[in-house]
Amino acid sequence: MESELKDLAPKPSEPQPESDESPLLKPDPVSPQPQISISSQSIEEMEIKYAPFVRHDVYGTMGRGELPCTQKLLLGLGLVFLLPIRVVGGTAILFFYYVICRVCTAFLAPSGEAEQEDYAHTGGWRRAVILQSGRYLSRLVLFLFGFYWISETTKGNEVDGQLNSEANEPAYEGQSEEVERPGAIVSNHVSYVDILYHMSASFPSFVAKRSVAKLPFIGLISKCLGCVYVQRESKSSDFKGVSGVVNERMREAYQNKLAPKIMLFPEGTTTNGDYLLPFKTGAFLAKAPVLPVVLRYPYQRFSPAWDSISGVRHVILLLCQFVNHIEVTRLPIYHPSEQEKADPKLYAENVRRLMAHEGNLILSDIGLAEKRVYHAALNGNISMPTVLHQKDD
Repeated sequence: MESELKDLAPKPSEPQPESDESPLLKPDPVSPQPQISISSQSIEEMEIKYAPFVRHDVYGTMGRGELPCTQKLLLGLGLVFLLPIRVVGGTAILFFYYVICRVCTAFLAPSGEAEQEDYAHTGGWRRAVILQSGRYLSRLVLFLFGFYWISETTKGNEVDGQLNSEANEPAYEGQSEEVERPGAIVSNHVSYVDILYHMSASFPSFVAKRSVAKLPFIGLISKCLGCVYVQRESKSSDFKGVSGVVNERMREAYQNKLAPKIMLFPEGTTTNGDYLLPFKTGAFLAKAPVLPVVLRYPYQRFSPAWDSISGVRHVILLLCQFVNHIEVTRLPIYHPSEQEKADPKLYAENVRRLMAHEGNLILSDIGLAEKRVYHAALNGNISMPTVLHQKDD
């Protein structure tokens, strides 16, 4: 069983992709594990060890807890009245924005290399229409999904939140635009809803799997966003890797006000929203300033955090909730010191601690490897004593 657990954990010499082929919540179909019953005592131990990924809403662990009658009634009403409207409405908005992107990119060749083509560097009216319509429609989707109000707080330098339609650049009051332009926006990662919020706020580029570019509708939209595609399976010598591409885009955004901004989630995975995981250093290698943003999702019944629940179940329960909430805290642009520029780990850790302090988040020292172990244990395919004594990677 120990050898099986080693296969599950990432190896330093052979990094594993986060979730390219199989969902985190499903057992490996190639090497099925015996189903192990989990005692209440074992669950309590797991919830202490893997606290950043534990759900605390009324639906319980993995969203499969026993609901009281009142909650069952509310869920039933949501399934009958809310879910169909929100699914149809969301699909219609997606298709409408796809048509806008198709019209705005007609007769245009994408910029960038073959592995990283995009339409985000398009200028003029085309870029303005793609950007503004993308922001407004993203906010409309959030409203449709129950996020009627978004509480936004800006600390330090005042940001007016309005983007220049041509430059795709926020205006910062009282300070030089050249000094205050960030190379990237960095945010904690709680849910896929994070992406919709950031699209509505600033319409930045994201890091996505290469396969996203080939998806119907989504593929073209991701190119209009200017997504940086990760092609983990590529072994060619001319492939720069995601860090190299991200660093180039960060330097470009910092030096050129016409360049699209880039949005990064340095934790590398989602949490339950109460914790902040260790940051990967890829977002800090460019030595450019970053704009930290902290997202929180207050809730009473269902938590929008995508932590230890399957994707389909999470979407259904989210769309069945009558009202959802987002709280956003924008911090001042963080300019690295010379010492931080020379040490990306120090830079990343200092930004992380600042975000945790200002966002009232708890610092954790575990990450994606432990999240996979926790999910596997919840599914009963790893023996509990081995899981509970798993070493940090």
